[in-house]
Amino acid sequence: MDWTEIVITVPAQDIDKAGDIAHMTVPYGIYIEDYRTLEQETMEIAHIDLIDEELLNKDRSKGLVHIYISPQENPNEAASFIKERLCSENIEHNITLNACKNEDWENNWKQFFKPFPVGKKLFIRPTWEDEFDAGDRKILHIEPGLAFGTGGHNTTRLCLETLEDYVNPQCTVLDIGCGSGILSIASLLFGAQSTVGVDIDKYAVRTAIENGEANNFNEPQYKILCGNLTDKVSGKFDVVVANIVADIIVLFCESVAQFMNDNAVFITSGIIDTREDDVLQAFDKFGFEVLERREDGGWLCFVTKLK
Repeated sequence: MDWTEIVITVPAQDIDKAGDIAHMTVPYGIYIEDYRTLEQETMEIAHIDLIDEELLNKDRSKGLVHIYISPQENPNEAASFIKERLCSENIEHNITLNACKNEDWENNWKQFFKPFPVGKKLFIRPTWEDEFDAGDRKILHIEPGLAFGTGGHNTTRLCLETLEDYVNPQCTVLDIGCGSGILSIASLLFGAQSTVGVDIDKYAVRTAIENGEANNFNEPQYKILCGNLTDKVSGKFDVVVANIVADIIVLFCESVAQFMNDNAVFITSGIIDTREDDVLQAFDKFGFEVLERREDGGWLCFVTKLK
């Protein structure tokens, strides 16, 4: 079993933001190529002005982010997550995946994605796994395909555990950046009356619809829209959940109130701990108070409501 390299190429001025997004997919380091200050850094570090010609010929207008996905993880899911977040940030990009050897890495990861419990009530079951013991837990059948959301990532798990505590029978849920549809489906299993999921990626939308059908959820109870944040959404909801990057959450804070019923909660995740202050400032600026803060492996989830 070999690792998979994902290479993200972006305009050089966007390399830091792209690096932050890429870092969300792995718990270890990333490798960034940025040649804008090559000569200056070479003099500062090596105190010489002789630089390899191959380096001098590098495109200074582009930056590259390299991440490496272990055989136990799904490289397509990571690539889809990165693509969606870069699109949300309007960052021009190109993503390539490279296998170290001629292996069927697209499907090999599935042997490591086993059924597992989440929280107190839920049990995640990949659709290709037939042997499992869920006990009395609610079973969520999932085939993530190329969409983000198997339940294994810290941010998704935080959201699932939080939704379990805040979704009440007959409430309505809005899921922004729904990916595979896992949070919407879980909300229905927790007793929600209806859910609306939105994603900017057409493939994710198709995957979310198929996962809904696999769990016997269809319109109007389970509705999936293709759109940017809430541009296709109407109505008000009791729970709004957004498992997306910090910058989009900060942006979304300005408009989310119009989609919230009285006493609704706004649940946000996908926030790396280094961006906590930025998100808290946005909550305060747009009239939200924090009811709860949860953390898992450097990732944060907040439960808020309007003051």
